[in-house]
Amino acid sequence: MKRTLGTCYYPEQWPEEMWETDARRMVEAGLTWVRIGEFSWSKLEPQPGQYDWAWLDRAIEVLGAAGLRVVLGTPTATPPRWMLKRHPDMLAVDIEGRPRKFGSRRHYCFSHEGYQQECVTIATLMAKRYGANPHVAAWQIDNEYGCHDTVISYSDAAAHAFRGWLAQRYGTPAALNAAWGNTFWSMDYDSFDDIDPPNLTVTEANPAHRLAFRRFSSDQVVAFNRLQLDVIRQHSAAPVSHNYMGRITDFDHFAVGENLDIATWDSYPLGFLEDRVGADAAQQHRYARQGDPDFQAFHHDLYRAVGKGRWWVMEQQPGPVNWAPHNPVPLAGMVRLWTWEAFAHGAEAVCYFRWRQAPFAQEQLHAGLLRPDSADAFAMAEVRQVGAEMAKAPDVQPAQAPVALLFDYDADFAWATQPHGAVLSYFGLVFHTYKALRRQGLSVDILPATCRDFDGYGLVMAPGVMHMPDGLKQALARSAATVVYGPRSGARTSEMAIPVPLPPAIDGLDVTVTQVESLRHDISVPLEGGGKVIRYRDVLDGTAKVILQTTDAEPVAMRDGQQIYLGGWLDEDTLDQFIGGLCGEAGIDVLPMPEGVRTRTTGGERFWFNYSDAEVTCHGVELPAAGVLRVPV
Repeated sequence: MKRTLGTCYYPEQWPEEMWETDARRMVEAGLTWVRIGEFSWSKLEPQPGQYDWAWLDRAIEVLGAAGLRVVLGTPTATPPRWMLKRHPDMLAVDIEGRPRKFGSRRHYCFSHEGYQQECVTIATLMAKRYGANPHVAAWQIDNEYGCHDTVISYSDAAAHAFRGWLAQRYGTPAALNAAWGNTFWSMDYDSFDDIDPPNLTVTEANPAHRLAFRRFSSDQVVAFNRLQLDVIRQHSAAPVSHNYMGRITDFDHFAVGENLDIATWDSYPLGFLEDRVGADAAQQHRYARQGDPDFQAFHHDLYRAVGKGRWWVMEQQPGPVNWAPHNPVPLAGMVRLWTWEAFAHGAEAVCYFRWRQAPFAQEQLHAGLLRPDSADAFAMAEVRQVGAEMAKAPDVQPAQAPVALLFDYDADFAWATQPHGAVLSYFGLVFHTYKALRRQGLSVDILPATCRDFDGYGLVMAPGVMHMPDGLKQALARSAATVVYGPRSGARTSEMAIPVPLPPAIDGLDVTVTQVESLRHDISVPLEGGGKVIRYRDVLDGTAKVILQTTDAEPVAMRDGQQIYLGGWLDEDTLDQFIGGLCGEAGIDVLPMPEGVRTRTTGGERFWFNYSDAEVTCHGVELPAAGVLRVPV
C-alpha cells in the first residue's frame, strides 16, 4: 500500500481567505491527508438545534479541490458550553468526587445517556451530509479517548450504569458476593442498587470491585464509540478510525478497534519522554531532543495489532510541544527519523500536528509545520525531504516478525488494581521486555491475549498476564515457539482471587509460585553468574529444570520443554543475556545494538535508526546523528 503524509488543520480557526493558500501549500509540501472537524462542535451547532454547515461545506470543497483527502472528525470530545445547561450532570467526576468542569476538553462522562444521544445526533447529521462526499475519504470518531484521565468517572450516571452492568454480568447479588469474596469485612450486598463505584472508601475497596469497575469503564468507552460508528456506517463507505494515545491503558483498545477500519495514534516523542516513558534522569538527558528509542516503536507495533494490520500516526510531533515538563526543539533530522520509523513498522500515513501554530488559547506554544505568521517552521524542510524520498523509494513491504509479545489491557487493569509495589505496572513490565528485544536487534509483533495462533514465531513473550484463560494457556503450550511466561502470569482468577491450584497452573510446566515479593528500589536479589532481580519476584517450586537462580540457589526461571516461567523482573543486562540465549536456541538471529541504535526488518529490507546525537557505526553500517538507512536483505 502506498505510504502517505498529512496534517491536522482547523479551518474554523483561520480567516476563510487563507484556506485556499493553505491547501495549495499542503499539496506543495507533499501532503495527501488533512484531518479537520474534531474540535468544531460550537461552530457547527452554536445553539441547540441550530446548525451552521456552510463553513464546513466550503472548507471541505477548498481542501478537496486542491487535491487533498479529508479525514473528518466527529466533534464529540469538545461539547459546547450550552450542552451543560441542557445536561448539567453530564460531567465526569474524579475519584475525589469532584466534577471535571467546562473550560478545556473531554468534559463528559461516557455513561451519560443524554450526552450519548447528543453525540449520536451530531454524528448522524455529519454522516448524512458528508458520507457520500468524494473529498471525505476517512472518518475519525471523537479524539484521544482517555487523555487527561477521562475514562474512569465516578458520576451518578456512571454509578447507575455500573449497577446495570453488574446485574448483566452476575445475574444475582448472591452470585456477585460469591465471586468477589464479599464475606470478607462483611461486604455482602442484598441488591445491585446498593453498590457504588469503588471510591471514597475508608481504606482500599475490594480489588474484585475495583477490577469490575475498570472493566465496566472500558466497556463504556467501547459502547460510546460503537454508537457513532454505527451511524457513520449507515451513510458512508469510507474507513473509520480513532486516534489513540501513548501509554493510555484505562480502556481496552483492542475492543474499541474490533469494528473500526484503521487504528491511529498520536506520537509525541519528546513530550512523552518525561511524561510517560518512565525513563530515569540520565535517559531523559541523553534523549531530550530525540525521544526514547523504543517508545514510539512499541506503540507502532501495538496499534498495528489494534488495527488488524491497518494503522496510521494521526498526530506526529513536528517541533516543541506545550504540555510536557520541558519542551525542547527536536534534534535536526528527528522529524524525518520518526516518520520513516512509523513507515518501517507498517504505517499507511503519518500526519503532522498541526499545520499552523495557533497564536491563541491553550496550545500557543505547540509548534506546527508553519509558524503563527505562516512562514515555514523548523520541521517543514524535513517533511519535504521525506516526501521526496518516498517518491523515489519502494513501498515498505510487511513481514511477520520472529518474536511475538503479548499485550493485554485486562492485565493492566489487574496490575493497576493490585500493583503490590509502588513502582510496579503491567505496562512497565511489558515495555521493559520490549526494549530488551529491540536491544537485540529484533523486530517484534505485539499480539492481544485473545490470540490463539502463534504459527511462525520462534519466541513468544507473555509477561505479567494476570488472568490467563485456559484457551490461551493451551494455545501457547501447543505452539512450536519457545514461550516465556511470568512474572505474575496466571496469578489471579477472572474475579481477582488467587487461584488454586496455585499459579501459573500451566499444563506441561511443573512450576508453582509459592510466595511473591516486591522489592524496594534500593534492594535487589543477586543471581548466580551475575545480574539481579529488581522490583518484583515470584518464589518458585516444582520439578521443571532450573535455568536461572539466585546466589542462594533459589530458582528464578524454570523450564519444561519449550515452556519457561520467568519469576523475576530482571535488570536490563540480565534480561538481554536471557533473551539472547533463548533466541540462539530457537535459531533467531540477533544483532545486539549499541546505545541509541535500533533496527526494523521488513519484507526485503532492514531499516536502521540512530536515536543518538552522534555518528555511530553498527555492524558495518554508518549512521549519522538522527540518521535513517534502508538496506536490502
